[in-house]
Amino acid sequence: MAKNVRTMKCSPDDVFRVLADGWLYPGWVVGASRMRDVDESWPQPGAELHHSVGVWPALLDDTTVVEEWSPPNRMVMRARGWPIGEARVTLRVRAYDGGSMVRIDEEPVKGPATLVPSLITTPLLRWRNSETLHRLAYLAEGRAG
Repeated sequence: MAKNVRTMKCSPDDVFRVLADGWLYPGWVVGASRMRDVDESWPQPGAELHHSVGVWPALLDDTTVVEEWSPPNRMVMRARGWPIGEARVTLRVRAYDGGSMVRIDEEPVKGPATLVPSLITTPLLRWRNSETLHRLAYLAEGRAG
């Protein structure tokens, strides 16, 4: 499982305001290139984001579904990226030193990616999720207050 942590200069509520806006997903998730639709019930459990992954002309349409929504502390999603597979992504947020500490855990749970040794997948996911948290910080800090 890949784990990343970042402190942000905003409240946990600010972070969850970004997470609650499904249309912002490609703005903070590395690899997501565009939104096609967001369920009206987003971000409630079972709601889906309909997004594309990749770069034109090699775009793949897929979905991400909410498994748990517990603002302002925790969100769990199952991100699909076939043909690579699916991953469980957990975001944990807590107040920290006048701002927030955000942790993202990602682990392949279905498909070919589960066959690749974690010795290979973990560094790649950590590298990607470092940038994901960097982007999330820009959005959350920019909307703070």
